[in-house]
Amino acid sequence: MNAIALRARPSGEFAARLAATQALLQEACARFAPITQASSLGAEDMVITHLLHTLQLPSEVFVLQTGKLHSQTLDLLHTVQTTYGTDRVIRIYEPDAAAAQAFVAAHGEDAMYRSIELRKTCCDIRKMVPLAQALEGKKAWITGLRREQSHARAQVHAIEQPTQADGAQAAIAKVNPLVDWSNGDVWHYLDINHVPYNTLHDQFYPSIGCAPCTRAVTLGEDFRSGRWWWEQEAAKECGLHVVSSTSTSSLRDIPVVATV
Repeated sequence: MNAIALRARPSGEFAARLAATQALLQEACARFAPITQASSLGAEDMVITHLLHTLQLPSEVFVLQTGKLHSQTLDLLHTVQTTYGTDRVIRIYEPDAAAAQAFVAAHGEDAMYRSIELRKTCCDIRKMVPLAQALEGKKAWITGLRREQSHARAQVHAIEQPTQADGAQAAIAKVNPLVDWSNGDVWHYLDINHVPYNTLHDQFYPSIGCAPCTRAVTLGEDFRSGRWWWEQEAAKECGLHVVSSTSTSSLRDIPVVATV
């Protein structure tokens, strides 16, 4: 059974959520130009890229090619470039090669398993520094965050105001157009619109990152239990989407409706 057959179960609010998301994307692209989509090539990101394409919205799309992605993810990246690259900019950002090589030389290929500090240093080199480059000059970025994904993301808003937090995210808005979508909504959209997705999803990878830090999960496990599975739940973010309860708030929010 593939991921579509297993997961494409729309909620009773799917049509309303889709309409709200389309309106939010149109508003954000007009309000925050220049804007860009951060795509990890996950299921949610494929929905957003398709929506940007069908609505003909002027947003770039960028991918962080960390140097540690699965071959299936790289295959999907090629598909995205081929499918959408003719009408929008698809930018690829990579880590500084010397910094990545120096880290591996000093700590080994398996450094991420030995301590949270080493794992986060690896994330910093391969994700956070390239992210800063991707967001330079932008007024906002679009992400595929959903409240349902994890406890850490339960308080995410549809639009989050700029904060004084450290890092590349500071001083620009974050737009989360799928914030209240269910997992079934996401997969229903991919199904009815014939949107390509990462074939690792068919192998029970609900959340896909770098190959050393991602594993398949069993039915019933949390969406993100396959990410950094050797760490405690509170540590399971790379830094791209860490939310501060004191510094992040909503500018505009889609009304939350119950998932059925």
